[in-house]
Amino acid sequence: MFGAIFHGEVRVSFVGAQPSLDGRTCLVGDIRLDGRAEFGPLASSDGPSDELLCLQAYAKWGKDGFLDHLAGDFCFALWDQTSGQLICARDQLGVHPLFYGQAKGTWFVGNSLTWIASQAGISCELDDYWVADFLGIGHCLEFGRTAYRHIHRLPPANVLTISSAGASVRRYWQLDIPEPVHYRDRGRYAEQFTELLSRSIGDRLPAAGRVGISLSGGLDSGTLAACTVGVAADAARVIAETKYFDRLIPDDEKHFSSLVARRLGIGLRLRAMDDLIYDPHWRTRPIRTAEPTWSIVRAHSELMIAGEMAAEASVWLYGEGPDNALQFEWRAYLSWLFGRRAWDHLGPATAQYLRGRTMGDWVRFAKRCVGLGYVLEAAHKLPPWLDADLVRSLHLAERLRDMGKTDRPDHPWHPRAMASFSSPIWQSFLESFDLTGSATPPFDWRHPYLDLRVLGFLLSVPPIPWARRKVLLREAMRGQLPAEILARTKTPLAQSPLRQAIRIHGLPSLSGSALFSRYVNEKQLSTSLPGEDEVDKVVRVHALDHWLTDGRA
Repeated sequence: MFGAIFHGEVRVSFVGAQPSLDGRTCLVGDIRLDGRAEFGPLASSDGPSDELLCLQAYAKWGKDGFLDHLAGDFCFALWDQTSGQLICARDQLGVHPLFYGQAKGTWFVGNSLTWIASQAGISCELDDYWVADFLGIGHCLEFGRTAYRHIHRLPPANVLTISSAGASVRRYWQLDIPEPVHYRDRGRYAEQFTELLSRSIGDRLPAAGRVGISLSGGLDSGTLAACTVGVAADAARVIAETKYFDRLIPDDEKHFSSLVARRLGIGLRLRAMDDLIYDPHWRTRPIRTAEPTWSIVRAHSELMIAGEMAAEASVWLYGEGPDNALQFEWRAYLSWLFGRRAWDHLGPATAQYLRGRTMGDWVRFAKRCVGLGYVLEAAHKLPPWLDADLVRSLHLAERLRDMGKTDRPDHPWHPRAMASFSSPIWQSFLESFDLTGSATPPFDWRHPYLDLRVLGFLLSVPPIPWARRKVLLREAMRGQLPAEILARTKTPLAQSPLRQAIRIHGLPSLSGSALFSRYVNEKQLSTSLPGEDEVDKVVRVHALDHWLTDGRA
């Protein structure tokens, strides 16, 4: 955990280590930089730490330019005594969180929401918008809000500057993929992808010891494991963990992940989650979280698992990213090529699209043409148990209707993929890896697919043919992963294991506190087992009730 306190008389005090370059600039932060070699002379001088490299970049390019040269996972507060400014920044995709608040002329900045909420004078009044979004959607629709009205998150790719004149926030980076990448040599796509992913993994490997992989048995994590073995140059240095279910639901992850581990020669821990996905005693556990979270119902188990994983490796890699980046947006891509009269690409792309359609694709297409079996994507609906006065006063129906809208026009040929990386759901997902919000997890989770070099390439490859069933990854891994993995399609869980566990153990009684009743009308809550599409929302109701009564950090 780190923190910075900016006092009204232009004085800063720090919590945490404070490397300094020249005695007049120093910082505190959580920093892991990508592409250190690309810094040239800056990175080669006695192998400086990432913190010192940030300070050197600041000294060379100044406050308006140094962030353009940083990539990786970082959040920090940099104090420039000469200008009297505290400069606080968060990485481009928001892997690491940064919070700030003000009380009586003093600013508090840090990576722990709990720490800021505990400071004298900081108001812990709840933010009704955040709470309502949590109950209805599962994550806040605005990057900058927290559960507390007067404490803010710094959005990803933003910089906060604090001085005696006040505070300002500006965005310093925007995801932009103007043109697809067209190579004459088809094999170059797989080669480029493998090269970039390997560089990303190399930047994320620990200096010594083993590295862990969260292995699901799917294509994404299998590709990550194969490339990690290649970069580590020693299969014994790589260990994997697979979570699966034996009884609650049908699940074949154990089978597929074992195939990958045997093929790559890496160690594998298989962990049955049937008795760990839901803790019947969660309500009485002494576990506190910075904000309400549905995962409190399995927090006891997850903290135990985290301790065991930390004993195996100090760094664990997670394979999220390709599902979003490689969305098969064939219609938008072909329309864009047609509008540009790019006949040299349109003709081959159309032919590839038609050749790639299976009989199942044609059947679904025919049904849509005659109006059979076509169901519009279900719109999010406000739960009936949300307090009616709250819904009206916050205009929640309109807020939900406008969900996902931005000031930027849709991307012309990859709209859904590009928009997905601008969603606040990523912020919620990445912060969930620190279950309690303590900012001091037992090991580091790292996300190689979210490396800007890898992500930029995944979003740049032509959707036809490379995004269709993730052909890019399948070709890159031919001969490296088992044929069963390469042929496997994306398979969602057949049922909610959490619902099955609740069916067995039940949910505890609600407290019915006055503060809880401000948000939820208990009379509208059903006492029966929630359906598959309702279980997460009902669990969030119980999580909020617990947090408001005795679960706050």
